[in-house]
Amino acid sequence: MTDRIGLLSSAAARYGDAVRISIGPKTIYLFNHPDHAKHVLADNSSGYHKGIGLAQARRVIGDGLLTSEGEVWRRQRRAVQPMFQNKRIAHQDAAVAAEAARLVERLRAHAGGAPVDMAEEMTGLTLGVLGRTLLDADLGAFTSIGHSFEGVQDQAMFEMVSLSMVPLWLPLPLHLRFRRARRELYRVADRLVLDRAGRPGGDDLLSLLIDSARRRPGGARAARRRLREELVTVLLAGHETTASTLSWAFHLLDRHPQVRERLREEAVSVLGERPPVYEDLHRLRYTAMVVEEVMRLYPPVWALTRVAQRDDEVGGYHVPAGADVMISPYTLHRHPDFWEDPERFDPERFDPGRPSGRPRYAYIPFGAGPRFCVGNHLGMMEATFVLAMVVRELRLTGLPGRPAVPEAMLSLRVKGGLPMTVGLA
Repeated sequence: MTDRIGLLSSAAARYGDAVRISIGPKTIYLFNHPDHAKHVLADNSSGYHKGIGLAQARRVIGDGLLTSEGEVWRRQRRAVQPMFQNKRIAHQDAAVAAEAARLVERLRAHAGGAPVDMAEEMTGLTLGVLGRTLLDADLGAFTSIGHSFEGVQDQAMFEMVSLSMVPLWLPLPLHLRFRRARRELYRVADRLVLDRAGRPGGDDLLSLLIDSARRRPGGARAARRRLREELVTVLLAGHETTASTLSWAFHLLDRHPQVRERLREEAVSVLGERPPVYEDLHRLRYTAMVVEEVMRLYPPVWALTRVAQRDDEVGGYHVPAGADVMISPYTLHRHPDFWEDPERFDPERFDPGRPSGRPRYAYIPFGAGPRFCVGNHLGMMEATFVLAMVVRELRLTGLPGRPAVPEAMLSLRVKGGLPMTVGLA
């Protein structure tokens, strides 16, 4: 199952909204209707736990916010929720704009020169934003984070495809890379905690996690393990999805110059030469429409996997207890019953003045139900600011004969990176 996107797309196109896909001894129930998504993710969310993919990622992130269940998850969610309130996010606008400005200057230095891997640049950018807005830390000092997460994702996907039947202790190159990646991510987490010990009393997410880990029972060793897992979860979830969205955005803007020019005109009109502030978000309406359409075509979380905890019925179809269930935003966002000409890149779909007539759950780039992405507002502000500031100043062009191919890992990445040349706008 190396072409996961192709498999899901062809299954949905050929067999409809409810498909059983057999992979060796495992059967996956793919549901591809907004009503199905609403039932599994929201109405009966308590009847499902996280499934394949993230289940394998537990080897690194343990019971972090992405993978925990029940009361553990509810406690974690309540603890971090205040960090993502709109009022607090609004106060992070200067930090996001500053990181975007640093990106523009880095790219400007390459104008007229060799291609730049925009996927790699987006990883660096989003880690920088994460460090400044949530952790009060300079993550630029940890250049290994992006590559370490690649090792983790490669391992998680391999275990998903191989049904976890290949023992991790075998000295395969993939396994060895995974162990190095895990050690490095734990080293980064430990370093962040140690650095923070010298300046306690902060009101950022790192301080909150440290305080929470120390208050819970189980002793110092358990606290250290929990803190590692929750920090690594934040590092993964806090940068990967936005980096993916921005990479696809620059690819699509290169392919659709008329959209890029309209976006640039809006940026110049709204911002002039100044950096954006939080109040500009409602003025950068077309830019936000572009971001929303990018996430429709290339949702960073391409599959939402669950395991049925008891027998259920989804859209009239029986789902036995223990079954692997999948809702794929990638296929749902291309459903021809809800999206006209679904393969076309058209930000006008998200014009707030144009009624869509679509069901609420036809578009779920941040998930749905109780496990709706807690960082959605920060991610939208980051993507909107970065697109406006980069396109205002620069023109990015893809390499001829180098297509951008989706790679379905834990997020929907551009396979092999996204080399682009930089010119002045």
